[in-house]
Amino acid sequence: MVNEFKQHNYWAIILGGSSGLGLASAKKLAAHGMNICIIHRNPRSQMDEISLEFEKIKVHNIQFKSFNMDAINPSKRQNFIEEIPQYLGKNGKIRTLIHSIAKGNLKPMISNENSTLKTDDFNLTINAMAVSLYDWTTAIFEANLFASDARIISFTSEGNTKAWQNYAAVSAAKVALEAISRNIALEFAPHGIKSNCIQAGVTDTASLRMIPNHETIKNHTLIRNPFNRLTTPEDVANVVYLLCKDEARWINGSIIPVDGGEHIS
Repeated sequence: MVNEFKQHNYWAIILGGSSGLGLASAKKLAAHGMNICIIHRNPRSQMDEISLEFEKIKVHNIQFKSFNMDAINPSKRQNFIEEIPQYLGKNGKIRTLIHSIAKGNLKPMISNENSTLKTDDFNLTINAMAVSLYDWTTAIFEANLFASDARIISFTSEGNTKAWQNYAAVSAAKVALEAISRNIALEFAPHGIKSNCIQAGVTDTASLRMIPNHETIKNHTLIRNPFNRLTTPEDVANVVYLLCKDEARWINGSIIPVDGGEHIS
């Protein structure tokens, strides 16, 4: 395994890194020498299992920190920004910011049995899953913590253009996330920052299992995917790693499908 990041004292900040795509990305980057800082929000009942996953990251002999906190809370974010320099050290810089926050509302628009989407539901979802990317980017930038060649990576889905039952608020958030990512790519480029979205294929994560009729989505995907399988978190993490390499410095402002060709079928 090539530890190309270790000699630079690079760090990855992963928002929502205790499971799914964020956790897989942390493991992959750590294996290549990236120091890892995971921000997550989980109850105590889940921490034993999560701690075991974090131990798998630490075996790569990198620096590791985790913060169990609300990444959407402005004061918590500011406290983190003030605290993190002591862990980065004198020469440490944030090479990568990964946005993997899944805090969305999955209510229907119309229902005789369940509560329906309200404006507050849209606002909460869009703020958590889209606007927070901008909030964290600007906070890190203003604190001068980014490396001179930094990468910002976020995760979108095919729900950005397709209507799925109960997915309206999350779909709106994904569209907003992509727009914010593109403008970060444009406006922060003079400062060496690149921003891209990965459009992951259907992946069997905790987030997917929260969507009503998720088994139907999975079964349909197995038919339409050219390779007749679901995307795995490791598939996505591999591309996160590629986007962090020096050779990817000219990839900016893109929405990159990582789905084995699922989107063309």
